[in-house]
Amino acid sequence: MDESDLIHDWNTHEADAFDWSTLGEIQLDDETLRDGLQNASVVDPDIARKIRILHLMEELGIHTANIGLPGAGPRAVEAVTALAREISDAGLSITANCAARTVVADVEPIARISQEVGIPIEACTFIGSSPIRQYAEDWTLDEMLRVSEEAVTFAIGEGLPVLFVTEDTVRARPETLKALYGKAIEWGARRLCLADTVGHATPAGARAVVRFVIEEIVEPSGEDVGVDWHGHRDRGLGLANAFAAMQAGATRIHGTALGIGERVGNVEMDLLLVNLKLLGVHESDLTKLPEYCELVAEACQVPIGNGYPVVGRDAFRTGTGVHAAAIVKAEAKGEAWLADRIYSGIPASMVGRTQVIEIGPMSGLSNVKCWLKNHGYDPMDQALCQTLFDAAKSADRVLSTTALERLINSR
Repeated sequence: MDESDLIHDWNTHEADAFDWSTLGEIQLDDETLRDGLQNASVVDPDIARKIRILHLMEELGIHTANIGLPGAGPRAVEAVTALAREISDAGLSITANCAARTVVADVEPIARISQEVGIPIEACTFIGSSPIRQYAEDWTLDEMLRVSEEAVTFAIGEGLPVLFVTEDTVRARPETLKALYGKAIEWGARRLCLADTVGHATPAGARAVVRFVIEEIVEPSGEDVGVDWHGHRDRGLGLANAFAAMQAGATRIHGTALGIGERVGNVEMDLLLVNLKLLGVHESDLTKLPEYCELVAEACQVPIGNGYPVVGRDAFRTGTGVHAAAIVKAEAKGEAWLADRIYSGIPASMVGRTQVIEIGPMSGLSNVKCWLKNHGYDPMDQALCQTLFDAAKSADRVLSTTALERLINSR
C-alpha cells in the first residue's frame, strides 16, 4: 500500500495555496488559565488542577502559558505564584506570562513574583486601541501613550520581558497602531500582540492587520520583534483567523482549551494543535490532548459536546452502516493506517483515541458483526446477529452496551 496514492489533497491544489513547510516555528500561547477563566459561566479551578493543566500543556508542546492577572487580587496572586513556582521546581520548558493593564500597579506583582520565584515572566501589558473604546473612555492618544510608557518602562526596568498588547486591534486606526506599537518597540517591548478582542475579524481582516503591523511598524524599526495573534470567536471565525494571521507572518498564536474565554471564547487550542500537526508545523505527541480537554472541562465545569471536534464523544464514533462497512473492510486488509482514515479526516490514533462502531437504526450487519467481535462475542452467530440487527432497526437511537448485552443474555 502506497499511502501517498490513497488521498488526493485538494488543500494544496491551487497555484497560490499556502506552503506551510515554508513557515519557521509557530509558537503557541495557552490562555486557558487567564482569558479562559474570564468566561462568565466557568468555575475557577483549584491550584492542584491548574498545575496538572500546566503539565499537560507542557506535554502537548505548548510553548508559553498565561498564568493569570495578578493585579486582580490576592487569589490571583496566589495562583500565579504557585504556577510560576511549579514551572521552576519541575524544570518545565514552558515559559510563563501574565496579563496586566498598562498600569504600574498591575505590573508590580508580576515583577515581585518573578523575582521571588526566580523565573522570567513576560508582562503582557494591554490597552484598548479602537476609536470606539477611546470615545467611551474619553481617552486621548497622548494619555494612552503616557500610561503605556509608564507600564512598559517599569516592566523593562524590573527585568521583565514585555509583550505589548493593543485590545480591539482589528477596529483600530492605522495611525493609532503606528503610534502605540512604534513607541512600545522604542521602550523595549520585544513582542507585539494584535488582539481581536470582540471577534470582529474575518480572515481577510486578520491577514491585512498582521501584514500592516509587520511591514509598516516592525520591519522599519530594525528590531527583532515577534508578532502574536489573539483571536476571539464571536463570529465563529476564530480558528480561520488564526491561520490567516500565521500566513501573514504572526509567529505566536493564542488559544484556550475547548475555546473557553470571554463571552463565547477564544481560538480553540486543541484544534490549533491538531491542525498544525496535520500540516507538519507542530511535532509534539498529541495523545494527551483528550486528557487536557477533559480536565479543563471537569475543572471549569464546561461540558464537552458530543459533536465537538476531535475530543467529543462522537468524533470517531459511527452507527452508520456504510461507514462501518468501509472501516471493517479496511481492517480486513490488515492496515490500521487505512482503517483510521477511511472515514476520518483526522486519525483517531494521533490523539490517543480509536474508531468506534456502534449499532443503531442506520446500521448494517457489518456494524453488528464488528461490535460483537470487539466485545468478545461470536460475530458468526447468525441468529445473534439478526436479533441485534432487528432490535436496532426498531430503535430511535444507537443502542447502549447495556441494552445490547441485555438482548444477548435474554436469548
